Amino acid sequence: MRASLLTSLTLGFSLFLALPGAAQDVAMAQNETGETETEAVDPLEPRSAVDLDLNDFLWVSRPIVVFADTDADPRFREQMALLADRPDPLLERDVVIIFDIDPEAQSEIRRQLRPRGFALVLMDKDGTVNLRRPSPRDVREIMRAIDNMPLRIEELRSGG
Repeated sequence: MRASLLTSLTLGFSLFLALPGAAQDVAMAQNETGETETEAVDPLEPRSAVDLDLNDFLWVSRPIVVFADTDADPRFREQMALLADRPDPLLERDVVIIFDIDPEAQSEIRRQLRPRGFALVLMDKDGTVNLRRPSPRDVREIMRAIDNMPLRIEELRSGG
């Protein structure tokens, strides 16, 4: 069931983001022969926290990390649906979505942010935690929080 829900969530995000001109990141990876290959990565496709390092997003993206103890948690499902519902404002604000639904795996991100049950954590590009909530939030509230971050205000002032 967990695999099918994650597949459904990923497919749902892909459908929402299959808009013309949607931004794409480029991921670098080494193949078996050691050569570096690039591939397009959808910036808002939810990524599992397992094997991710928050330092990889410093000064590049604003991570939204959604924690739950299971993918069956209705708050987790609601939060992921809310994020999928309005991707454009998140893309404009350089958001990356990360989820962690396996407390047993003890991902590095889970160890760093130490959630209890469901948690929504919004971080700025400098790695600071800007918002931590124990219940789902809509994109409008998340946008407001981002737009009040000092780095975002500076981005808007400088036109970047």
